[in-house]
Amino acid sequence: MRKPLPAADPLLRLQASITDRDDRLLGWLYDHGALTTDQIAAALFPSLDFAQRRLRRLTVLRAVDRFRPNRADGGSYPYHYVLDQLGYDHLRAQRGLGPPRRDQARRRKQSLTSRRDLPHLLGGNQVFIDLAAHARTHPDGELLRWQPASAFHEPGVFYCKGGDTQMMVRGLTRLPRPDGAGVWTERGRSVPFFLEYDTGRERLDILTEVITKYERLYAMSTWTWPVLLHLPSARRETNLHHRLATVDLQAVIATTTAELRATTGTSPAEQIWHPIGHDTGRHRLIDLPYTDTHHDNEFPNQHAPGPHARSA
Repeated sequence: MRKPLPAADPLLRLQASITDRDDRLLGWLYDHGALTTDQIAAALFPSLDFAQRRLRRLTVLRAVDRFRPNRADGGSYPYHYVLDQLGYDHLRAQRGLGPPRRDQARRRKQSLTSRRDLPHLLGGNQVFIDLAAHARTHPDGELLRWQPASAFHEPGVFYCKGGDTQMMVRGLTRLPRPDGAGVWTERGRSVPFFLEYDTGRERLDILTEVITKYERLYAMSTWTWPVLLHLPSARRETNLHHRLATVDLQAVIATTTAELRATTGTSPAEQIWHPIGHDTGRHRLIDLPYTDTHHDNEFPNQHAPGPHARSA
């Protein structure tokens, strides 16, 4: 009697099935925690149905897992996708990071399902997802880099040549902790930025304190990246601009609102950003003022993009 063939190794089976688009999705989930079905579909797929079919396949392959948080008023939210254990195995091998903990996927899923600020995480992720979705339908634009909040948690992460060495020892409480950072390019120009995503649940004083931390960062270093402040409503935006009207800001702080974007159907790449302290109206993301200070040669200034930006 012929012996049965040994079962294929699950990781090898996954790697034989993976596509470049799958790799991008798994990288996002590794870096940014969780994304909903709608977010994934908008950024990476031509249709929601196409995305759902592929996500079901990746779930069967144990590359991803999913959960549906319950709504306080009944019902449930859409599926939220996270990495499953084989997704971790594949991605960490691809990035040369060594094998993950055996229970890493379970631990992270538990952390995310119980995370009180999950709406804040998903809201911040949505801004970058919308940029990626805009680039998918506008070939002249591209989200070159998307860094998570965790990239800015280590001491000394903001220090760069020419800055104040005290940045290495003063601690993170005196410097900002952005909700993310990115590099957007359009028509041969590029601009790096920090993102602060505001849900409106905190006092306005908290926002002004955040801006003060960026002012401190810019005073102590050569950073000049614009700071995008995504607010929930026009009223909150007006109040913030009014409060800072007489402040001479060194940092470029530009605001927009979820209210404006929902009404106009605009993406973060479009003409929705209002720099605080400037009466020049709203700007496209690529047109926000930014002067390259050579603190990071990977990011060219917006008038002279170089080869490093394309390889980010």
